[in-house]
Amino acid sequence: MYLSLRSGYWITLLLAVPAAGFLVRIFIIQHDCGHGAFFKKRRSNDIVGIICGMFTFVPYKFWRRSHAVHHAHHAELEERGIGDVWTMTVAEYREVHWWKRAIYRIFRHPLFLFGLAPTISFLLLTRFPYGGEANWHNGERASVWWTNLAIAGWTATVGALIGFGALVLIILPVIVLAGSVGTWLFYVQHQFERTYWEHTPQWDYTLAALHGSSYYKLPRLIQWFTGNIGFHHIHHLSPRIPNYHLQKCHDENPALQQVAQLTLKSSLQTIWLTLWDEEQHRLVSFREAAAIKKSVAV
Repeated sequence: MYLSLRSGYWITLLLAVPAAGFLVRIFIIQHDCGHGAFFKKRRSNDIVGIICGMFTFVPYKFWRRSHAVHHAHHAELEERGIGDVWTMTVAEYREVHWWKRAIYRIFRHPLFLFGLAPTISFLLLTRFPYGGEANWHNGERASVWWTNLAIAGWTATVGALIGFGALVLIILPVIVLAGSVGTWLFYVQHQFERTYWEHTPQWDYTLAALHGSSYYKLPRLIQWFTGNIGFHHIHHLSPRIPNYHLQKCHDENPALQQVAQLTLKSSLQTIWLTLWDEEQHRLVSFREAAAIKKSVAV
């Protein structure tokens, strides 16, 4: 990418696409290390996970804790807020003040959620121990600052060698693209029409895994870059299965094939699903929610 700057920035931007793909794959490796799944030994997982975090801009130990919360309480309505996409129920949306509805609509708009938000998150929000709970130990918070220091070190070194302007022109499009892809993957694997959400007394871990997570069937090349994360229902059912065994696990277990399946084409229909309708047990759009309210009023 650095050499391409001499020929034309459009070439650099084209090269940013496979570079972003490799960065997504590095994050998947970091993700597996966080689950203790990539290697047998915890120390090996932690070492590689920390190194990956230096390139993904995501502090390994802090993210590992928040992601563990996501797995422990995914699709549990009373436990929303850590490690998931902000989702309101239809009833909650109707009851909050107008300004909160406006903020929510902005947040759930595709241009913000998959465009601006990932860049803000990976470049700015992950630089601080933002969103952690009081009982998280200091090592997890310290990992944020150590990661920042490591990022500052390697960017200063590379910037001194090739120039900081060139470094920004190379890194920024890769991070923006990889962040958007990563956010989309996380979103679509849980935010589809017939997903699963339940209140704590009725919430069930297995149902949340198999019905609250999709099987995102992707073309082979994209599946490789995304580290088989499309088999998300299997991952949530047993997160200790490494990504390189998910395909085999899916193929050898017919019961795991009977879940919600999305393709690249069908997944685009999930973009406008924004609110959980507790009566219909499905995600609906703002327009559908308004239509339901109007019909009830009539």
